[in-house]
Amino acid sequence: MIKLFQFPPAFGLPNASPFCMKMETYLRMAGLPFELVNGDVMKAPKRKLPYIDDGGSVVADTSFIIEHLKARYGDPLDAALSAPERAVATAFQRLFEENLYWAVVHTRWADSAGWAKTRAAFFATMPVPLRWFVPALARRGVLAEMQGHGMGRHSAAQIHAIGCRDVSAIADFLADKAFMLGEQPSSLDATAHAFLANLLWAPVDSPIQRHAQARPTLEAYCQRMKARFFA
Repeated sequence: MIKLFQFPPAFGLPNASPFCMKMETYLRMAGLPFELVNGDVMKAPKRKLPYIDDGGSVVADTSFIIEHLKARYGDPLDAALSAPERAVATAFQRLFEENLYWAVVHTRWADSAGWAKTRAAFFATMPVPLRWFVPALARRGVLAEMQGHGMGRHSAAQIHAIGCRDVSAIADFLADKAFMLGEQPSSLDATAHAFLANLLWAPVDSPIQRHAQARPTLEAYCQRMKARFFA
C-alpha cells in the first residue's frame, strides 16, 4: 500500500497545499490504492510535504513521485500523449507550480487578511506553547522563500497582475475542453485541479481569486474533476 504523507485537510479542501492535493488527485486518477498519513515536515526527506512510502521506497517531490509511480505501476494517464502534448503539459505545470503558486502564496501568507485565515486554518489546533511562536516562524520562512524566488520582490499589485495573467492563460487554453489536453484526463489535470481548486475554493479573498471566479469554465472544470475523482 502506498502511504501518502501530507498536511491535514484545511479550508474545506482535501488539502490546502496544492502540491499535496495534486498528489492525492493523481493517485485517485491513476486508480492506485493509497493511505493518507498526516506528515511531519521535519521528518520529510526534503523538509517538504508531500512524500510517499511505497513499500519501503521513500520518494519526495510530486514530479519525482509521479515518475516513480509511472515506472513501477504503468502510465494510464499519459502513455498516449503526443510529444507536443507532453511539451504543453510541462509548460503548464511550470506555470502552475513555479509562478501562479507563489502569487497565491502571497495572498495567504503576506496579505494580512489572508494570513489571519491561514494562521487559523493551519495552526489553531497546535498545542500551547508551540501555537505562540511557530506560526510567526513559519510565516517568516515562507516570506523568505518568496523573496528568494523573486515573487516577493514585487508589489502586491504587481503580484496580483501576474497571477491574473496566469489565470487568463489557463482559462483561455482550457476553453470548452473537458480536460486540460482534451477529452481524456492526463496527469496535468491532477496539477490543474489541485491549484485551481485551492485558488477558487479557499476562503481567501484576493484579486486573483475574483479574476478566476469571473471565468466560469474554471469552476465548471473543478466541479467536473471533483465529481469524477472525489465522489
